Amino acid sequence: MNEQTNVVPAWEQRFRAARVSLPDWADEAPERALYVSNATGTYEVYAWDRATDEHRRVTDRPNGTTDAELSPDGEWIWWFDDTDGDEFGVWRRQPFAGGPDQEAVPGVPAAYEAGLAFGRDGTVVVGTSTDDEGTTLYLRRPGAAEPEVVYHHAEYGGVGDLSHDSSLLAVDHTEHGDAMHGAIRVLRLSDGATVAQLDEVTGRAEPRGVSCLGFAPAAGDTRLLVAHQRTGRWEPMLWDVATGTETELALRDEQGRPFPGDLSAQWRPDARSLLIEHEYEARSELFSYRLETGELTRLDTPRGTVAGATARPDGTVEFLWSSAAEPSAVRSTAGTVVLRAPGPVPPASVPVEDVWVDGPGGRVHALVQRPTGEGPHPTVFEVHGGPTHHDSDSFAAGPAAWLDHGFAVVRVNYRGSTGYGQAWTDALTERVGLIELEDIAAVRDWAVASGLADADRLVLSGGSWGGYLTLLGLGTQPDLWTLGLAAVPVADYLTAYADEMEALKSLDRTLFGGTPEEVPERWHASSPLSYVEQVKAPVYISAGVNDPRCPIRQIDNYVQRLAELGKVHEVYRYDAGHGSLVVDERIKQLRLEIDFVRRHLAPGTVR
Repeated sequence: MNEQTNVVPAWEQRFRAARVSLPDWADEAPERALYVSNATGTYEVYAWDRATDEHRRVTDRPNGTTDAELSPDGEWIWWFDDTDGDEFGVWRRQPFAGGPDQEAVPGVPAAYEAGLAFGRDGTVVVGTSTDDEGTTLYLRRPGAAEPEVVYHHAEYGGVGDLSHDSSLLAVDHTEHGDAMHGAIRVLRLSDGATVAQLDEVTGRAEPRGVSCLGFAPAAGDTRLLVAHQRTGRWEPMLWDVATGTETELALRDEQGRPFPGDLSAQWRPDARSLLIEHEYEARSELFSYRLETGELTRLDTPRGTVAGATARPDGTVEFLWSSAAEPSAVRSTAGTVVLRAPGPVPPASVPVEDVWVDGPGGRVHALVQRPTGEGPHPTVFEVHGGPTHHDSDSFAAGPAAWLDHGFAVVRVNYRGSTGYGQAWTDALTERVGLIELEDIAAVRDWAVASGLADADRLVLSGGSWGGYLTLLGLGTQPDLWTLGLAAVPVADYLTAYADEMEALKSLDRTLFGGTPEEVPERWHASSPLSYVEQVKAPVYISAGVNDPRCPIRQIDNYVQRLAELGKVHEVYRYDAGHGSLVVDERIKQLRLEIDFVRRHLAPGTVR
């Protein structure tokens, strides 16, 4: 609370305001839906009967719940039960109308979650991943007492989709050992035989990834919707796994040109058309595509970011939309707001400006937000995680809070980010961490030279991979940054690899081109711990003690070394995993960061 006015400040209102995810609905019961909301102060799963507009909280756990699925008939809600955010657990289920939880598939051991698929006949496939066993997919047939193993491999993979008649299973996998570029194997469930494979990595000098987007929702239809990178970006195509026929889609914009960004797709319920999402330069837009005619129709969405969309049986499309200035809402192409979160709408924020800066690997796209008043401003460089992700023109309470406190906010879609083509993303494997920081430094130099940023008040900040880049940047670019704020970071890469979940070990082996034993010089060159002696800026670190992605031991190693060297630092550990689902905890963490910055920047910097 503001001690002078006793009014909750706008930045805190944005965190506390209830919000909802895009509702997911049951294939055979479209009036039954699930969504996630923080209405109680913790992100939990809710059931929504759209016919009666009744809402019911499904889960109630101290550290929250977000992973849930509806069975096709809408009778059962499945939710993933881990321990305090460690992501290791089992699926449970409860009736849609409410009732006691039960273990969903007895006999499937606790593991990291690797996908889930339902057949309309009661078939279920559960994907699991463990450090010792790799990937295992379990099949439970209708009426069977015990599940059976239908797929196993030491490399990471997961459930793609079940065909409409439950006869075929598509598996997304990295059996070839390249976690950046997936492949697809299709199994016949009657005997477990492989009936089709799509692998554009093995034996290729320039690997291309493929990913399962779903089987056609029609009886007897063996077409699989697939995403591919054959054109140097993600695009959808149809692959008939029974005949091997591939049909690439000729998707063009209104001027007849190929779309410049990544394209994804999902089936519409009629199986004759697709919902297309185009993602490019931090924004997204939606289209409908008729397969018979090739007609592409733009759907009316505001300028900003679509964080998810779904095509309903009535022909409408529902989507979760926001911009940096406007909070999210679940909207419909019918022109209505589909689902409103209870309570007040969070305060708006500042629109983003697009900035392009020449970097060593090409033009770098940055999103800039300016506070009120004349510059140069104290500036937070908020570095996104992923690493194969990107910052977008979407509403986020964290950057908005820094703007309220008088800071400019700059977000950089460095090499490795998605939405700018495969070559930009795949550059991530070149000097891991270091090339991203080159791009961030180029934007930093522009921000100072343009008069936006005060060179003596620059904060490098980020979470997860962004936290990793923050610590690496403080060590490798010590004269560029005034302060560092690193949340759930990789700090000691070798120890992180030893302790992290198998899916990330697989990704790290791909990024570095081998294990720490095989290419030790690369791991050493990219580990923040290697440069801790060069750190000059005060650094604040927050970490979840149950984090399987950026485990606590490697952070403790880095913090211990900071202490031994007498470096100015503070560390905050909290009882959760890779971030918190509790609103009060998120607010506490930001308050601690603001307080740290207030104490270590020039007096009067923080409003």
